[in-house]
Amino acid sequence: MSRRDGSWRARSRVRSRSRAFVVVVSLLTALALALAGVVLVLHANLRWLRQGTEAAKEATEAARSVAPDMLSYNHATVEQDLARGRDHTTGELTGHYSRLLQVLVPSVRQEHTVRQAEVVNAAVESATPDRVEVLLFVDTTTTKTVPGEDEPQRQVTQDRARFVMVKSGSRWLVAEMSTLIGSVPAH
Repeated sequence: MSRRDGSWRARSRVRSRSRAFVVVVSLLTALALALAGVVLVLHANLRWLRQGTEAAKEATEAARSVAPDMLSYNHATVEQDLARGRDHTTGELTGHYSRLLQVLVPSVRQEHTVRQAEVVNAAVESATPDRVEVLLFVDTTTTKTVPGEDEPQRQVTQDRARFVMVKSGSRWLVAEMSTLIGSVPAH
């Protein structure tokens, strides 16, 4: 074996090791970058989930607080009661409350209706940092005097309402509201 063959083999081994080292370093670099990307995505998701959890807590407290204003009224103060409820709304629901004044006030006054709502429990259906759906369990007492009857009628119901709460500045406002009144039909 000549000297030339030996040095060529040595250089060839050095080049092979050098290429292998470059490939290994490249693969490790790519893996580190991929892991860093995964960590960043997971961190962003965790922050978003934490913000959603905090939003759920805040919005539920707000919904529990404003529901009596939005679901209660007295025939003697019905305009002020509905205006107070409207102050907790945003979007199309604000317009709905204005129309409700025109429709509801005459019958409430005529029947001397008093409706008192009390939130007994609440649960979050879904939450993101700026929008939370809250299910409220509400006990409602309604008293009214029907024209021609001597005694007022009193009714106590257990209702459910769904409030879609949205963040507006530092406040949580009701953007959508639906009441889920009803019972399972008997077969």
